[in-house]
Amino acid sequence: MVCNRPLVRLLFLRKSPVLRAAGRKITTSRRPRTVDTIKSRLSLMMFLQYAVWGVWLPVLATYLQSSVDDGGMGFTSGQVGLIIGVAGSLGAVSAPFIAGQFADRYFATEKFLAALLVFGGIVKISLSYQDTFAAWLVLATLYSVLYMPTLSLTNSMAFAHLDNAESDFPRIRVWGTIGWIAASWLFPMIWLQTNLEFQLLPPFFVGNEVPDATERLADTLKVSGVVAFLYAGFCFLLPHTPPNNDEVEKLAFKKAFSLLTHRSFAVLVAASLPVAVIHQIYFMQAGPFFENQLGMLVTYIAPAMTVGQFAEIGFLALLGTLLIRLGFRWTITLGALAYFARYTIWGLISLQDSTGPSVDAAGQFVWTAQLMIGVFSQILHGLCYACFFASAFMYVDRVADEDIRNSAQTVFGIIILGVGPMIAGPALGILGNVFGEAGVVTNFAGMWFTLAIIALLTAALVAVSFRDETE
Repeated sequence: MVCNRPLVRLLFLRKSPVLRAAGRKITTSRRPRTVDTIKSRLSLMMFLQYAVWGVWLPVLATYLQSSVDDGGMGFTSGQVGLIIGVAGSLGAVSAPFIAGQFADRYFATEKFLAALLVFGGIVKISLSYQDTFAAWLVLATLYSVLYMPTLSLTNSMAFAHLDNAESDFPRIRVWGTIGWIAASWLFPMIWLQTNLEFQLLPPFFVGNEVPDATERLADTLKVSGVVAFLYAGFCFLLPHTPPNNDEVEKLAFKKAFSLLTHRSFAVLVAASLPVAVIHQIYFMQAGPFFENQLGMLVTYIAPAMTVGQFAEIGFLALLGTLLIRLGFRWTITLGALAYFARYTIWGLISLQDSTGPSVDAAGQFVWTAQLMIGVFSQILHGLCYACFFASAFMYVDRVADEDIRNSAQTVFGIIILGVGPMIAGPALGILGNVFGEAGVVTNFAGMWFTLAIIALLTAALVAVSFRDETE
């Protein structure tokens, strides 16, 4: 269950690289109306793809780390890190090989996608009934192996059926972000609150949190499974995408690793690894931070975290301008500094004692200054992602020779989505012991300041050592 999404989202920037299926061409002539129908189906595919993910990921750490008395699982920060970080990283590492070996060679993409979704949905629903760490770790790993390949497959299918992918794919991919946001908002609105009323400020619809809200977070897993089943059925309405039987270049991966002899690529890898770690820890601790330090009701955690997704859309639209004006070196440095700024802000507001749940006498949500700063500082998340990760993948695509771009992106993606989260899991366990009680982070200021220092050192590394070798 990987929480990082950079490699997957960045595929809109060019026909990447992760799968050879991305290069498929559809030779049949299509009337404009047929093309529009295909685009509509691909857009709905993206919506469902990320709704399956967005309904549970923002709140999973909160559920796992909350005490049993409060309705959670009572796991330590280290255990949460293993479930979200390490288990998820195994899926990220295996995804290119599973998708490449089966979908590219033997099965139609839409049918293989449907099969993965059905089995993944079964595992996801089964997870909601588990009450031991061992069961969670095993099933979380299995789910990650089943789900992560679907991210590449959906991008692969979209590229295969778009005549002008560089122009059309961003408009289709944005529906994935909309699906994530919709799932993150609708579940708590429908299932975790009563007596909803409209207000002008986010989250717009507020009400009274149900008494067993934390326990009900487990239902996000069931909803995800049900949506996966519906999505699997919809797969048979997607355009047919046959397997691609082109021979795979056996030496491409070896040549891709030779990019480490390029100073710029080596520096980029050295900088991206720690950023991937602190990026992953954000997803593993933002929920508990909002609840336990800032007093946010669990009902509003998922909607609050979507501020980052809204910001991503805006900053990605500005990325081209930033790269023209600043170049890769300073744009990537700016991304690392955005991590430093966000974690520093969170560390500073954590120095104040928690005031308890942010509710009024009637039990309804109210904004505090501390909470507003914490939530809206997530606008920096969009700057973090666009300037650091998106720019990094673009640079890899530029520095690699044309014949190894696929493998270069895959190698870099494995480092970011696989190795980074794998380190983040044990790292969170260490942070829980250093800045917590009984293995659970309680001194959020200490943790966020530690991550801020890592981000600042990374920014310095890029600023001092990185040089664009493509100019």
